[in-house]
This record gives sequence, structure tokens and C-alpha cells, in this order.
Amino acid sequence: MTKLESEYIVNSSVGVLFNRLSTASGLAEWFADDVTIDKDGLYHFTWDDGEEEVARMLSKKKDEFVKFHWMHLPDDTYLEFRLKTDPLTKDLALIITFFAEEGDERSAKALWDNQIDQLLHILGT
Repeated sequence: MTKLESEYIVNSSVGVLFNRLSTASGLAEWFADDVTIDKDGLYHFTWDDGEEEVARMLSKKKDEFVKFHWMHLPDDTYLEFRLKTDPLTKDLALIITFFAEEGDERSAKALWDNQIDQLLHILGT
């Protein structure tokens, strides 16, 4: 697995963006067709094509980051959404850290670019 990072400038308030990254309802608006949390705290992401992935939230800090582990991937992998505001320009950056199979880095990056386009659309930017 290869660790990758992508950064996107998002024209949104930190609170609104963090909600879209850290709650089941927020994630269901742009990331998956439905997101539920079971009694064990596992996030179930489902898509209209019937695909389902399960993740555990490892940690989060309000308005700063949220980190998940996909249950089907190795223990040392994760998905992290980190928010960073530039002190000079006040631009809000969303930094995504994720892992891809060796050789799939380009398609994984393209998938995230597409997902972030959807996020920006629902945010109205």
C-alpha cells in the first residue's frame, strides 16, 4: 500500500466543512449514497450499486481532523481528513491522506478529485 495525500482549497466555514467530514449525514451528502453507524460505532458506507464498505472512526478533533480505518485494509492504513487555515490568506485547505494499492495511485487520486468535486458542489462552491 502506498500512502498518498491530496490538498484542496474549500470555500466554506470550518464548522460546515467539518460536519460534512465527520457525521454520517454529512458523509452521505457527498461521499456515499448512505452512511449509518451501528451499535459498535462502525460506519457503514453503501452505494447505489450495492457496494458496502465498513470503517471505524479512530480519532477526531472538532474542526481540525477526523481519521477512519477501513476494516478491509491493513491495520496500518487510514483515511484522514485534516483542515488547515492559512494564517495569511485565510484559505481553508482540506488535506486528505489515504492509501492505494501499488500501481493504483493515479486512479485513487482521480477518485478523490471526483469526490471532492461533489463535496464542493453540495457546499455551493
